[in-house]
Amino acid sequence: MNFTQTLTYWYSINKRDFPWRRTKDPYKIWLSEIIMQQTQITQGLPYYEAFVAQFPTVFDLANAEEEAVLKLWQGLGYYSRARNLHTTAKHIANNLGGEFPTSYNELLKLKGVGDYTASAIASICHDEKTAVVDGNVYRVLSRYFGVDAPINSSKGTTYFKELAQSLLPSKNIGNYNQAIMDFGSQQCKPKSPDCTKCPFNTSCVALKNNQVEMLPIKINKTKITKKYFNFIVLISEDGKTVLEKRTGKGIWKNLYQFPLIETTKRLSIKNFHSNDVVKQILKGKKYSVSLYNDKEIVHKLSHQHLYTSFWIININELSEDAIKISDAYKLPVPILISKFMDAIDF
Repeated sequence: MNFTQTLTYWYSINKRDFPWRRTKDPYKIWLSEIIMQQTQITQGLPYYEAFVAQFPTVFDLANAEEEAVLKLWQGLGYYSRARNLHTTAKHIANNLGGEFPTSYNELLKLKGVGDYTASAIASICHDEKTAVVDGNVYRVLSRYFGVDAPINSSKGTTYFKELAQSLLPSKNIGNYNQAIMDFGSQQCKPKSPDCTKCPFNTSCVALKNNQVEMLPIKINKTKITKKYFNFIVLISEDGKTVLEKRTGKGIWKNLYQFPLIETTKRLSIKNFHSNDVVKQILKGKKYSVSLYNDKEIVHKLSHQHLYTSFWIININELSEDAIKISDAYKLPVPILISKFMDAIDF
C-alpha cells in the first residue's frame, strides 16, 4: 500500500472546510497556524475569524496596540504566542514592506515561527517540499510505522522529521501536509480511534501489534509545581477597582490582574489580615472582607497548578490609580480572572 497516495485520497473525501483553506495568503495562513497551536479547532476558529475581522492585513495587526491584541487573544492561553504574533507583524510591516518570506529557511527567522509553522506556510503558500510535524503527525507516523522513539527526545524529533520528509509527494505538498494533520485529528485520534474505518487497518504496525493506545511515546519531563495565589479584589463605594499590569517575565506578561499575594500554603482569614501587603492597602480605610470562594479554584497550566482564592474587599475609597469597574472589562486579563469577573458581575 502506498501511504502517501492513500492518505491524499482519504483527504479528498474527508477534507474539512476552514476559511484558511480557501486562500494562499501567507498572512492568513500564518495567523491560523499560530492561533491553532496547542488549540482545538472548535476553540481556535472564532479567534481566527475575530483576528481577520479586526486586523484584515498584517499592517492592521502591526499598527494595533499590544493591549488590543492581548484582549482579542484572551482565553487562548500561551500568551507569548500573541506577543510574538504582534512583534512579527511589526517586523514584516516595517522592515519587509508587508511581504512574508517565501522560503522555509527565511520563515524560520521570524519570531514565534518554528519548524512546524515554517513548513506549513512554505508548503501551503509556495509548495516547498518541507514536511510538517506536529502532534497529529507524530501520532500517525508512530502508529503506522510502529516507531517507539520518544517524540520529545532529540533522537525522536530528528527521526520523525526525516521520516515525514521521505513521504512527501513530488507536488501539492501543502495539500499532503494538511491531509496528514487532518487524518491525525479526525481518524487517528489520541484516544480510542475507530480503526475499523481506517484505510490503513491492514498495514498499520501499531494495530497489528496491539500498540495503538501505547503510541506515540512521550517522556514526561515536566515537573508540576503548586502555587497559592490570593487575589485582592478591591471595590470602592464609587464603583472603582484596582488592576495591576504584570511586567515581569512569565506567561501572563503584560496582562492585568488584581493585586496578588503569593503564599506557600492556603491563606487563612487571620493570616490574610496580618499580611503586610493587605495592611498597607487597608491602612486608615473603612472596609469589609469576604472570601469569594470557600474552596480554592485550581487553574492548571502546563508546568504549574495555581490554587487560587479571591478576597473581596469593599472599601470606602481607593487611591488615584483605581479605575472604573466598567473599564476593567476592557483590559486583557488571564482567563482565570476573566471567568471570575464574569461570575461576580461586580
